[in-house]
Amino acid sequence: MRVLGVALLSGVVLLGACGGGESQNAATDSAASATPAVTPTPGAAVTMAPITGTIHEVKMTGDANGYRYEPASITAKPGDGIKFIMVSGGPHNVAFDPATLPAGQMAQLWANMGANSADGSSPMLVNANEEFTLSLGNLAPGKYPFHCTPHLAMNMRGELTITP
Repeated sequence: MRVLGVALLSGVVLLGACGGGESQNAATDSAASATPAVTPTPGAAVTMAPITGTIHEVKMTGDANGYRYEPASITAKPGDGIKFIMVSGGPHNVAFDPATLPAGQMAQLWANMGANSADGSSPMLVNANEEFTLSLGNLAPGKYPFHCTPHLAMNMRGELTITP
């Protein structure tokens, strides 16, 4: 009987942890659809856009104070670049969830991440001072949340805001 009670309680906790996401996705979807989309011409190949502006630096750190991007919030313009630098506590990466991106931006963002990236994730940075630079060329204004895949459970998240 005790095992059944523990199993039932575990199931309720699991279901509770999964609940509530649908309304958040609806808010994200409506916010994403309100952002103007830059879409490639149908049939045209999307290629990496060059960095033509400022390169912003973001440090990726894991230590006694937690896992984090420093700064976690970046504001940039189309054409800028973001240089992610592995400092400690790796491996770290930069990953974007397609469901959270402004409408029509996934293909260009993936192309801007380069040939060594896969499905919106940068390569893993393992050693101190390794870098990954992301071009923001040809991306529309909007919010682009990102996270570190190995440290997502430790809340290593950031947000890029591209302004006109």
